[in-house]
Amino acid sequence: MKKKVWSATPAFYVLCAAMLVMACISWQSSRLVFAVELSVAAVSFIIVFVATAQFKAYVSTSVKAAERVLTAQDREALAAFTMPVALVGEAGDVVWANDVFLERVTPDRELRGENVQRLIYPNSIEQIIASMGTDVTVGERQYSVFGARVGEKETLLYFVDDTYYKAINREYTDSRPVVGLIFFDNREELARDSSSSEDSRIASEVESAIFNWAQEMGGFSKRLSGGRYLLLTDERHVRAAMENRFAILDTVRKIQTADHRSATVSMGIARGASNLQQAEEWARKALDMALGRGGDQVALHQKDDSYEFFGGLSKGVEKRDKVRTRVIAATLCDHIHQSSHVVIMGHQFSDLDCVGSAIGMWAAATRALHVPAHVVVNRENSLAKALFQHMEEAGETDIFISPQQALEEVDSKTLLIVVDTHNPDVVESQELLSAVSRVVVIDHHRMMVKHIENALVFYHEPYASSASELVAELLQYIGENALTRADAEALLAGIMLDTKNFVMKTGVRTFEAAAFLRRRGADTVEVKRLFSDSIDTYKAKYKIVSAAQIQDGCAITHVDHEFPNVRLSAAQAADELLSIQGVRASFVVYPASGFVNISARSMGDMNVQLVMEKLGGGGHMTMAGAQFSGLSVEEVREKLVAVIASGVGQPNSQS
Repeated sequence: MKKKVWSATPAFYVLCAAMLVMACISWQSSRLVFAVELSVAAVSFIIVFVATAQFKAYVSTSVKAAERVLTAQDREALAAFTMPVALVGEAGDVVWANDVFLERVTPDRELRGENVQRLIYPNSIEQIIASMGTDVTVGERQYSVFGARVGEKETLLYFVDDTYYKAINREYTDSRPVVGLIFFDNREELARDSSSSEDSRIASEVESAIFNWAQEMGGFSKRLSGGRYLLLTDERHVRAAMENRFAILDTVRKIQTADHRSATVSMGIARGASNLQQAEEWARKALDMALGRGGDQVALHQKDDSYEFFGGLSKGVEKRDKVRTRVIAATLCDHIHQSSHVVIMGHQFSDLDCVGSAIGMWAAATRALHVPAHVVVNRENSLAKALFQHMEEAGETDIFISPQQALEEVDSKTLLIVVDTHNPDVVESQELLSAVSRVVVIDHHRMMVKHIENALVFYHEPYASSASELVAELLQYIGENALTRADAEALLAGIMLDTKNFVMKTGVRTFEAAAFLRRRGADTVEVKRLFSDSIDTYKAKYKIVSAAQIQDGCAITHVDHEFPNVRLSAAQAADELLSIQGVRASFVVYPASGFVNISARSMGDMNVQLVMEKLGGGGHMTMAGAQFSGLSVEEVREKLVAVIASGVGQPNSQS
C-alpha cells in the first residue's frame, strides 16, 4: 500500500538529523560509536531520499496515467457525476477520485495514493470486473461496486449506494413466514405409567413451554390433534433459534414425571418455501424425518431440499403399541400374495442382522404365504458366512442367490423387500433396486435424508433394536409356524448382534421377540457358535484394540493395511473398545475393497450417528459408519479427530 509519504517525509529527515547530532556527541566519548552512528545516519538519509524520489516518480507516473486514460472532458464529466467514482492504477492504488467519492465513501481520510483493497476486501479488482456488481460495506453504508477497464492496466470503479434497498431486501428476507410442526413424541409413554393428575401436569407444562417459546419467536402456536402443535414465526427468529441450538428442546426435557422420565418434543420446520401450502408440506416431511431419527430433535427443511438437524442426543423411545405392526403385517401379506416372486435384499457387506432378517422374511413368503422367494446376497463380501453354512446344514440349500441371478428373474410382479437399510446407495444391488418397481422397506436405523422413496410399505421403526426384531414381530401376525429352528436361530443371532447380547438398545419388545424365537426352537448355544472367530481374526481384533488412543472419551484406532476379514475384525474391535473404562465411543479406521472405512460404536452417551453424518456416513445412535474414496487412512483419521474435537454428538452438544 502506498502511504502518504509526502506528509511523513519531513519527519524522516528530522530523525536522520537527530541521528547525525547523536553521532557528533559520541565523537568525544568513542570513535567507534561515532563511526557506527554516522554510518547509520547516512544510510537512513540515503534510504529516505531514494524512497521519496521513487514515490515522486510513482505519483508523476500515476498522474500521467490518469491524464492519459481520462481526458479533461472525461474528468469533468466524472467529477460532476452524482455517483462515487475512483480510478485505480495497476497496483490497486487510487489515482483519482471525484468529489462525491471523497465526500461519501471516505469522508474521514484522504484515500488518493492508498490501495483500494482496504475498501473492497475480501474481493479483488478482477472479481469486481468479472461480476455484475459486488456487495461492499464501507462504514455504515452498503454499496454495489462495478468495475470497467479504461486503459491497459487502469480500472474505473463505480460505487452505487444501495443501503436503503438492501435494508428493504434484508427486512423482506427476515420477515418471510416460517411454518413448523411440533410433536410431543413420548406423550403416550409418559401417560401410560402416570396418574391422571400427573399426566395433566406434564401435558400442561409442555404446552405452556411451547406457547411461551412461540411468543419469544415472535409468532404463535396452535394446538392440533394427536399431540401436535402448529408454529408460525419468521426467518429472523428461526436464525436466532438456530444460533441457540433450539433451546426449547432442553426446556421441554427438564419437564419430568415423578419417576424422573423426561418429556421430549420433535419439530419439523420449513424454510424458504414459496408459499404457505408448500411450507406446511415441507414441515410435515421435516417432522417425519425428525421422528424417523429417534425424536427429541429439530429437522429444518431448506429451500434446496436439504435438511439440517439439531438435537437428537436422546435415546429413542420404545413404542409398546403393536397395532402398527399388525397393520403392516396385513398390508405386507396382501402385496406378497399379489407377487409372482419375492426377492429379499439387505445392505452391502451383510451382517447377521441383515441376513437373519432376510431369512425371516423368506420363511414368511415361502412357508406361510406359499410364494417363491430368494435372499439376494454377495456371499464373498458378507460378514455372515457362518450363517450361510448353518442354513445349508439345516437343509436349506436354495435360499440364497446372487444379485445377477435375481436380475434375471425380475418381472413386473416381482416384489423386492429391502431389510436392515433404507439408503439406496448401500443396498446389495442398486441395479436390482432400480429394476423392481414394487419395493418394501423394513429398517430400524435412524432416518437419513437420502432414503428409498415411493415404497409400497416403508416399515421404519428407529426404536427397535434390530431389523430381526421387526421381522420377528411381523412373523407373529403373518404365520409364526413358518419358522423352523434354523430360521429362528438366524433371527436371534441378528438381535444378539445389534444389541451386543441384549446390552445395547434393548427394550421390552426386544425380549418379547427373543422369547418368541426361543419358543420356535432357537438354541442359544447354536447362536453363540455363529459368533465364533478364527484364531487369525481373534488376533487381528486385539492387535487393533492395542493400538487405540483415548481422546475426549473416545477410543480411536486404525488399521494400516487390508487383510482377510478386516471388516469383521474392525467391527469387533470397535465393540471391544467400549469395555474400556472411561470410553464412551469407539472408532476404527480401516481400508477395505479400495475404500477407507470407519466403524463407530457407542454406549449411548454419545451419538456416533451425528459424527458419521458429519463425515458423509450414517447409521444409528450407538452403531454407525462412513466410507471414503481417494483418501488415505491417516487423512480419514485426521478428519475424524477434527469432527470429534468440534463436539459433534457429545452430550453437551446439540449439533
